[in-house]
Amino acid sequence: VLVVGGETNNQIILGNNSLASAELYDPATGRWTATGALKYGRYQHTATLLQNGKVLVAGGTGYSPTTTVELYDPASGTWTTTGAMSTARAQHTATLLPDGRVLTAGGGSTFGLPPPGPSAELYDPVTGTWAGTGGLGTNRFAHTATLLPNGKVLAIGGYNSGALTSTELFDPSTGTWTTSGTLAKARQLHTATVLPNGKV
Repeated sequence: VLVVGGETNNQIILGNNSLASAELYDPATGRWTATGALKYGRYQHTATLLQNGKVLVAGGTGYSPTTTVELYDPASGTWTTTGAMSTARAQHTATLLPDGRVLTAGGGSTFGLPPPGPSAELYDPVTGTWAGTGGLGTNRFAHTATLLPNGKVLAIGGYNSGALTSTELFDPSTGTWTTSGTLAKARQLHTATVLPNGKV
């Protein structure tokens, strides 16, 4: 298990305490060992295991959200920069699609400031570049995005001037989002898990 980045203390009180360090957990021994450090300290970022075995770390924040993206190679234990996102994002989501691309959606500034907009982007691991795709219908951050068995992505809740009850579905075949029902309770910073029967 790769653990990367994070924050040591509350940065509002103590300044920028974002971490660049990374560690590996070995379940066979129950031990942690240090591995290569990020080029940029960050928290509220995403880390996505790609189909080629590398890990894509995107966005996050130190004092403010960033567009920077890095790739971890477990064979060498090192990080390299890859194509930057067009929009700085923190508390966004990143979802590995069945075709190997990564969908990042939403995100916002730290300390409850408004999100940068309802935009979404797709990362192509073959070219190492990002391309815009259809934007969310609602600005949101601190939400979840879950890959469904049918290949679509379900975005749930999050925050935008208050916790949200709205949900949306992304269709990779068309690059568009559609509304998808309403939660009984508004939620942010929650979890979402696909069950064996396909429900979330």
